[in-house]
Parts: sequence; structure tokens; C-alpha cells
Amino acid sequence: MDKNNHFTKQAKVLRALAHESRLMIVDRLSRGECSVGDLHGLVGGDLSTVSKHLALLRAHGVVEDRRERTTVYYRLLTPCVCNLFTCATQVLKERKR
Repeated sequence: MDKNNHFTKQAKVLRALAHESRLMIVDRLSRGECSVGDLHGLVGGDLSTVSKHLALLRAHGVVEDRRERTTVYYRLLTPCVCNLFTCATQVLKERKR
């Protein structure tokens, strides 16, 4: 894979994560599977907006879904994205110095 193409793809994944609501979703899913309704309760706003956030995360391989009757559940497909939280927190701590 071309090095520039690799960075381009990485940037797309990072952009998919770069929203407060999507970070909240990822954080919640790091503790286990969750229904769309529960995620909507966490994030707030319109259900359609939460669904769009989840669709974006799914499209970039961060989460996956499964349907059980009329309920859709999501889980983290790539839990390593939570390492970004640790890194971002460290950056914020360093900025305070």
C-alpha cells in the first residue's frame, strides 16, 4: 500500500471518530454491547442523528451491529480505538504544564 494512501485512510478513520457524540458512543461500547435506544438515551438529540453517527462508525470499521427482532445492538469491532482516549488525555495533561 502506498504510504500516502495509508495516511489518507487513517485520516478518514480519525475523522469518523472526531465528534463528541461518536466518542461518547465508542466510550460506552468499550464496556459492552448496547442497543440503539440506550445509545440514544446517552447521546440525546434525534434518533436519526444517533443512527447517522452509528452508520459512520460502522462504515469505517469501528462498530458492528446485530438485529434481534426489532432491536439493533452495537458493539465495538475494534476496541483499540479506546487507546486514543488515553492518548488524548495525555495530550491535554501535557498542555496544562
